Amino acid sequence: GSRQGSQLPAPLPTAVWNFPRTKEHHLPLQIGEMVHILQASEGKGDPWVCRGQGWGAPPSAPCGLPAVLGQSRAPCASPRLEENVVPSDMPMVQEITTTLREWATIWKQLYVVKRMMQELMEQRSQLLSGTLPKDQLLRLRKEVTGKMDYGNKILTLDLVVRDEDENILDPDRTSVISLFQAHRRAAQTLSQRIQEETVRLLAPGHGTHGAASPSHNLYLCVRNFVCHIGEEAQLFMALYDPGDENYVIRWASTGVPQDIELLNNLKVVFTDLGSTDLKRERLFLVCQIIRVGRMDLRDSHSRKLSTGLRRPFGISVMDITDITKGTCDSDEDKQHFIPVHLCQGTRGARTKGFSPERGFPRVAADGDFLHNMIRKAVEGKDINHKGQGLWVSLKVLWGDLSQVKKDHPHLVDRSTAVARKLGYPEVIMPGDVRNDIYLTLVQGEFDKGSKKTQKNVEVTVCVCDEAGNVVQNVIHAGAGDSPSSHYRSVVYYQQRHQRWMETLKIAVPIEDVHRTHLRFTFRHRSSSDSKDRSERIFSMAFVRLMRPDGTTLRDGEHDLVLYKGDSKKLEDASAYLSLPSERNLPESKLLSGSSFRVSGATAALAVSSRDSFQISTLVCSTKLTQNVNLLGLLKWRSKPSLLCGNLQKLMNVDGGEVIKFLQDTLDALFSIMMEHSDTDVYDTLVFDALVFIVRLVADRKFQHFNTVLEAYIRQHFSATLAYKKLLSVLTQYVEQAGRGEPCESLPRTFKALEYIFKFIVRSPAPVPQSHYVACMATILSQMDKDHYSTYIQAFSSRPELMDFLMETFILFKDLIGKTVYPGDWVVMNMVQNREFLRAINHFATTLTEMFLSNSDFELQLWNNYFHLAVAFLTQDSLQLENFSPAKRNSILAKYGDMRATIGASIRDMWYSLGQRKIEFIPGMVGPILEMTLVPELELRKSTIPIFFDMMLCEHRLTGSFSRFEDEILRRLDSEVEGGRGDEQYMQLFKSILLSCCQSHPELAKPGEDFVRLVSELLERLLDYRAVMNDENKTYSMSCTVNLLNFYKEIDRQAMYIRYLYKLKDLHISYENYTEGAYTLLLHARLLTVAPVPGPHGLHLHTQRQLKEALYNQIIEYFDQGKMWEEAIHICKELAEQYESHVFDYEMLSDILGGMGGLQEAKFYEKILKVLRPSPDYFAVGYYGQGFPTFLRNKIFIYRGKEYERREDFEMQLLSPFPNAEKLKSTSPPGQDITDSPGQYIQCFTVQPAEEAKVRLKGRSIPEQITNFYKANHVQRFSYSRPFKRGPSDPDNEFANMWIERTTFRTAYPLPGILRWFVVTSTDTIIISPLENAIETMMKTNEKIMSEINRHQNDPSLPINPLSMLLNGIVDPAVMGGFTNYEKAFFQELYMQEHPEDAGKIEKLKDLIAWQIPLLAEGIRIHGQKVTEDLRPFHERMEQCFEQLRAKVEAQYGVREMVSATTLGTGRQGWAVPWTSQQGAAAAPSDAPAAPWHSPAPPSPAAPHLSQSPHSTEPPPTPKPARRPSESAEHRSDRRESRASAIFGSRRQDARQSVSELPEPKVMLSTALEPP
Repeated sequence: GSRQGSQLPAPLPTAVWNFPRTKEHHLPLQIGEMVHILQASEGKGDPWVCRGQGWGAPPSAPCGLPAVLGQSRAPCASPRLEENVVPSDMPMVQEITTTLREWATIWKQLYVVKRMMQELMEQRSQLLSGTLPKDQLLRLRKEVTGKMDYGNKILTLDLVVRDEDENILDPDRTSVISLFQAHRRAAQTLSQRIQEETVRLLAPGHGTHGAASPSHNLYLCVRNFVCHIGEEAQLFMALYDPGDENYVIRWASTGVPQDIELLNNLKVVFTDLGSTDLKRERLFLVCQIIRVGRMDLRDSHSRKLSTGLRRPFGISVMDITDITKGTCDSDEDKQHFIPVHLCQGTRGARTKGFSPERGFPRVAADGDFLHNMIRKAVEGKDINHKGQGLWVSLKVLWGDLSQVKKDHPHLVDRSTAVARKLGYPEVIMPGDVRNDIYLTLVQGEFDKGSKKTQKNVEVTVCVCDEAGNVVQNVIHAGAGDSPSSHYRSVVYYQQRHQRWMETLKIAVPIEDVHRTHLRFTFRHRSSSDSKDRSERIFSMAFVRLMRPDGTTLRDGEHDLVLYKGDSKKLEDASAYLSLPSERNLPESKLLSGSSFRVSGATAALAVSSRDSFQISTLVCSTKLTQNVNLLGLLKWRSKPSLLCGNLQKLMNVDGGEVIKFLQDTLDALFSIMMEHSDTDVYDTLVFDALVFIVRLVADRKFQHFNTVLEAYIRQHFSATLAYKKLLSVLTQYVEQAGRGEPCESLPRTFKALEYIFKFIVRSPAPVPQSHYVACMATILSQMDKDHYSTYIQAFSSRPELMDFLMETFILFKDLIGKTVYPGDWVVMNMVQNREFLRAINHFATTLTEMFLSNSDFELQLWNNYFHLAVAFLTQDSLQLENFSPAKRNSILAKYGDMRATIGASIRDMWYSLGQRKIEFIPGMVGPILEMTLVPELELRKSTIPIFFDMMLCEHRLTGSFSRFEDEILRRLDSEVEGGRGDEQYMQLFKSILLSCCQSHPELAKPGEDFVRLVSELLERLLDYRAVMNDENKTYSMSCTVNLLNFYKEIDRQAMYIRYLYKLKDLHISYENYTEGAYTLLLHARLLTVAPVPGPHGLHLHTQRQLKEALYNQIIEYFDQGKMWEEAIHICKELAEQYESHVFDYEMLSDILGGMGGLQEAKFYEKILKVLRPSPDYFAVGYYGQGFPTFLRNKIFIYRGKEYERREDFEMQLLSPFPNAEKLKSTSPPGQDITDSPGQYIQCFTVQPAEEAKVRLKGRSIPEQITNFYKANHVQRFSYSRPFKRGPSDPDNEFANMWIERTTFRTAYPLPGILRWFVVTSTDTIIISPLENAIETMMKTNEKIMSEINRHQNDPSLPINPLSMLLNGIVDPAVMGGFTNYEKAFFQELYMQEHPEDAGKIEKLKDLIAWQIPLLAEGIRIHGQKVTEDLRPFHERMEQCFEQLRAKVEAQYGVREMVSATTLGTGRQGWAVPWTSQQGAAAAPSDAPAAPWHSPAPPSPAAPHLSQSPHSTEPPPTPKPARRPSESAEHRSDRRESRASAIFGSRRQDARQSVSELPEPKVMLSTALEPP
């Protein structure tokens, strides 16, 4: 059986993994969804469940797993509404769930969030388990809240404020000021963490695996060390030669680490490797192997030997260049073998006694110093290592050490040693305090003295205080080794010249450095234990760590003085500290054997002149400097009298030294400034010092330190009043330069201005303003209705009360506009809004009670109230629709929708105004519009009726509502473009206002017109906004034209011009210069040039200047668009205007001599000489309901760009509509397509189909001129689709080749203000095969004639195109046209079946006959230009032509051509002897055939060519014809062509080049400047 669910709190399972629906009855679940179990039944059946609202989960979350449900408890009274289910989980579990839901939709922005989400899910499970001890639970809670708060911050979500137990603060139970303090603390904590992450991420090169990063690390893991030593060993591993600290491994004689816990855990990270280190040509990992035991491994154990001697054994060297440069794999699991190079003995006779069977390697190492061996090994000679060596793993890790620990916790943990660089990293971050002194024992030379052989010298190093006491545990042999109090060097056997090159680190506390020194003692070590015990110190050297001037020991080599004497005195600090430590004294004071008497000493110390000892030191300290001038600044308080000098000397300090102490130096400078706030003595010096430091950081050498300076400003800079002094000095410099006085500091300051301003901006404390506002909100929160009433009544007079309210309204509005608190302080913002809302409503009551009656009415006070209330309603923090569902629900539950409350108050206050409403029209139209556009349905319904009230109010007083209409149209434009308004608003506006108007008959008609007007505008504005940010601006241009046409129709010229310039800017950005020119021309049409007497003279003068400037710009754009004919036209119009209307001959001479003269001539030249390809035109249809209204089911003709392929055009066309389907057919689609919800695009090429210009007919005109008119000023375009009809003839395709020709007419000619226009009408005709043949023959003849004219006018043209054209017609192997036409149309059967085609057949025969003289002239020209190698080809063509001519002339008669000379140019050409209009074929007529049959009669301009049909003689050269006299009508036409089609009353030019554009409705007289 089944069991009904209990009404008691029941488990509320939550999905913790995604569960996809794989079967029919499965319920798909996503992470975080809660499942409300309504009924459960036993057995295997699924329970009936209903699911809460889902939320997106990361696609990488594990799928395909069962939906594991985490149990939580909640009442199930209303299981279908998630918000009614209140789980009883601990609040933190609820918060994690909510946080995960909110992050899920945006986690992809940052990978780190994905990682944190996975961690939070695991930690949520831990919290739910209830098994954690209290201390772990508290630690986990802290970690979880830190993670959520950090994630919210980087995802720009809201700041969560908590108490000390990590619980979210309840604003209703917390005072406003406490809430504010909690916000500030939380923000500071987060800022610090964000800054740490930012500094890490912004460090140059972070995240890029390459040498650009300033911080690199090499991870080393020693897997094993195999070597037959037989004694303890010390392995010193380091990088050669960036100079990192050694990594020390102490190896037991048993073949394992001495510290057995380090077995399989020998790890080190070599840090601080800079880009210069990785750029080295070669980089090596070096291991020095030192055995610890007896002097010689071959010494027998028969006598007691000295032990504990550090003796050289060998080295291992590996070239790691490929690993550090990334050219080979860097894998922590891959093992590399490094063989051991054994030291070679040179001890002569003792070597001979060596026997291999004793098991000891042949190692004496007396002649090979380890350092020399390294240098030899680097040369890379193979050795016989016999399997002895180290096995290591290596991996390059990027970023600083803290990042490495986070990114690679399995590699770098607490047990991993860290070997720092011997020196500073490339970037020293603030807070990176370091105080290391590196000492290298370089070399020494020791006389054997009384001994027979050279000494076996051992150097012992210790750190002593002023009393000579050894400072304990401050010497580090290397990373991974415990600190010690003494360090003993390697002992080399019987060498006079010793070279150790052993480096160790001295780590003395900063406060003790000034009183400590290094002491070096020297002993001879014997192989015999008894002799060794008797050896005493034979020499001593020392050096102080700090110099007398307070600076640290200089970096570099130091040649120390060796002292000899009594061994006890050599270790007595009082005996030697007053003596010189280095050999830098005059020679007279360091004579051989000289002694220094020490006060109070009983014996003397002598200089050991025969011995020498050198060390090298390197100070790596961020607190101790080696520069006296810098030290003087850092310690300025000790000697304030020297402060001025020290500030000036800072400029002379080496940049590298200043950079090392950047934070301390900046701290010192700002401390000086702040501690002398009452004087300006040091201000200029400190300012100049800051400029010096900033410019230093800007230097290429120190560019990595930009990050450090940024981090200092954000994290460590705390001089809150520094801005006053910085601004003062900056102002002083600027004023000094302004007075013309020399100011050398100003140019330097400008280079550092960015950071100077960052210091200025950062220094004022950000707390006070927000603190004061929080205090004010606290006070408001304590006030109830009685408090407000009492406070209002406390004012003694109305003016005082009015001033208070006025100032309060202004203050509130200012605070709302400024958003005092950061945007993520959502709780603080909402609490403040709640208190402000209460206050505003209380003050609104005061307004209606005390400032509404006629005598007491205060317009400005009411106006301020309305503006404040609207500003409050429209502020960003209240726009709930912009928030996530979780945040929106949280705000609604806690505070409600305050917009509805204040909106109702605004509405009630408006209606209470009564007759005073007219005083707020049109002033309040904009604010009320802004309020109604807020996307909240109920708010819109309650406030839109205010508009009708405004209309009614104005109409009753003035008889219209024009002021209201003008204002709402103007404001709608800017508001909708700014992102407000939608389709819902348009419908609500329409329905509410129409309903209101119908209840008032006097407003029914004007109201209906107004609503229609606003609806049309909104529709266009919404279309425009939808596409204005598209990458493809094609549709933005269309919508812009729709808007400017709308504004032109309703006579809003200012808006019309605003969109004209938007359109122009769009065109120019896409290099649509022609369209940009036409667009500007529309503005120019609104301006006048003619002078008008009266007060408007100056105004019209401004219009004339503007118009002239526009025309000059238009000419330039036409030139760039290769529309030189249009540019010439504008030039002529300007000249005509100044000549005939303005009578400004001075301006006319400028124009004719400048722009209109030389430039006009250049345009004519360009027309003839510059290549100008004709553009292609494309028809594009947008079908389907998925397109916006301005495209839906419409066809457009597009003008392509030069050389634009249709494929490229289509790709660009489809880019805004990725889901659109391209139609393959060119036929109009059916209703199933046009009515479908999808998107279908049809695109095909069309041809211009305009009538030929009358003045171009029958004349020989260069094709450069005629081609322009064929492809421009075109409004009709055709598309021809061939199809077959009737029986098919495989031998003659012409017989049944019909043509369906569709002609499209556009709204305006192209080109125009757009590169495309909508098709307004289409016309389709069917062309028969015969008519098609006539068209084809006409085009062929025209092409032959065009080629002839081209070659006659330009003999330099290549002959190839002419050759191919002629040969294709006359060669029987190619030619077939004549024959096919004869077979198809000239047969007796066809004539009997189609007697109506007799005239057309004659036309076709006539065209065939006319082709012969054209071919003859072409072949004649070809014969003149043909080269010798092509002469056989030409002769073959002549033979074919003679056969063809004989046939055609016999069948169709003889035609003779007329040669025409182009008037006034001397250019020869052939006149067209037939009617070459497309209409002849498209609309055939029965007109007389005379023009087709009869040769043109001879005329003076066209001499008759009377050659015999079979003659091959060239025709006589025609003489230039006399130019006929110009008739009055022609002169009038020429004048009219120069007259303006734009300027005034003269009739339009017949060409109508630019006058085809849409005219504005009215010509206004106001001067209009371009926006």
